[in-house]
Amino acid sequence: MRLDKFLKVSRLIKRRTVANEACDAGRVSVNGKPAKASQNVKVGDIIEIGFGTKTVKVKVLNILETTKKEEAKDLFEYLA
Repeated sequence: MRLDKFLKVSRLIKRRTVANEACDAGRVSVNGKPAKASQNVKVGDIIEIGFGTKTVKVKVLNILETTKKEEAKDLFEYLA
């Protein structure tokens, strides 16, 4: 699944266009490397997102095309 779509489906970022812009600005990295929106994400990948001064680091646990709001948190786990 594309990185921008995963960020939207998992609700880490609310809109796909915003996810796309974050990738273009270099604020998203996968496994320690800067990532483009079109990069494929697979289970086990570590995604790091910079939100201003805060950085969120998550591990991909599952990939689904669509999810309900309650199930979205099961797609990833936060890392310290």
